[in-house]
Order: sequence, then structure tokens, then C-alpha cells
Amino acid sequence: MDYKEFIKNKVKSFKQSGFEPKNLNSNLFDFQKHIVKKACNAGKYAIFADCGLGKTLMQLEWANQVYNHNKKPVLILAPLAVSAQTINEGVKFGIEVSKYDRVSPIQISNYEQIDNLDITLFDGVVLDESSILKNFTGKLKNKIIESFENYSYKLACTATPAPNDLNEIGNHSEFLNVMDSADMRMRWFVRDEGMNNYRLKGHADSDFYGWISTWSTVLRTPSDIGFNSKGYEL
Repeated sequence: MDYKEFIKNKVKSFKQSGFEPKNLNSNLFDFQKHIVKKACNAGKYAIFADCGLGKTLMQLEWANQVYNHNKKPVLILAPLAVSAQTINEGVKFGIEVSKYDRVSPIQISNYEQIDNLDITLFDGVVLDESSILKNFTGKLKNKIIESFENYSYKLACTATPAPNDLNEIGNHSEFLNVMDSADMRMRWFVRDEGMNNYRLKGHADSDFYGWISTWSTVLRTPSDIGFNSKGYEL
């Protein structure tokens, strides 16, 4: 391999894939419709929403919108114990979800089955409980990022990540083709003594968190993004 070919292989492609959703599910609350619309407009997006804010419905409606947009099946990957619950939630909200069968519009499987899936059948993927990407050097994390590298539509859903968990934030960014985690650390962080010990540069606070807001929605309550939090205030 010559040098030019080596450089070419290192270049990551990024497809602009956003679209305008149509006829959003009537079960969505206003703040959920807002988030699903942003996710569809982006094509590749992360929803960092605290427990109880309806991530399952939002990811199901996103998958439904992606399928209606490009008529290609969408894959949901979830922990084993969550798969049956997601199928039941789909029934409740009028969105059919099937176990991996190679033909249904929205199919679900667990992360451990990734090697047994024909991922060429899909061009959209949802990572449920996407904190699985947190592991900095994990084999499964690398497998997920590499397997779906060229997908046009990606959604990652998890509870709000710890603000100082750079691995989780960086790996989500890398999965979504936004920026490699190593590039993220180089741009906004300085390394202190110790293994993988980074801290945010003093002047980078606003720029860093502003960058995160361009490819994700982060909320613990609807009022965090300008909506009424009645019923969500504990």
C-alpha cells in the first residue's frame, strides 16, 4: 500500500442523510416530537434523556419515520432483557417491531447477536441503551462502530451520560460519524498525569458543550429544552 492509498483509507465518509418527518405518532408529547424531528432532520443523532422521558417511543417513531422515508428495514440493537419489552411497547403505540427476520420494516435483536446478523439488509440502526459504547477499548464497542460505519441513519439512545465521561461522549460521536473520540480529546482537552486522564481546557467549556448540542439532545426534564415539565418534576 503506497502513502496516498493509506491516507485515502483513513478518510471517513459522512453522508448527509437528514429528512423532514411526516405524521409523527400522536402518542408523542410535544417535547418528544421536537426531539424526534431533530433526530430525523439530522439523520444521525443521539438522545441523552433521563429515565422516564420516553426514549423507547422516540426511538420507535424515529425508526418508523426512517423506514417510511427510504423503505429499507431498520435494525434496533438492545440488551437481551429489553427486546421483548420494546416489542410490547411498539404494540402499545401502533408501531410493529419484529424479532430479526430479514424482512420486517423494524427488526430488533440483542447486541450479542451482532455477528449473526446480515447488516447489509439495513441502512438504519438504533442503539438502545447505547452506553454500551462507553468501554474505551471494548471489542464489542469497536465492532458496533465498524459494522455501521457507512449507514445513512443512526440513532443512539441512553440516559444522560456523566458530563465528565469522555469515553462515552467521544464514542457516541465516533459512532455517529461526527468526530473520532481521539480527535475530540485533542481539540478540547489536555492530558494530566495518569492513564486516560483528561480535563477540559479552561477556555473550551462553551465550545465543547455547544458542539455536543449540534448532534444530540441532552435532558433530565422537558424544561431543560424549553418545554413544560409538569408531571416530570420529582
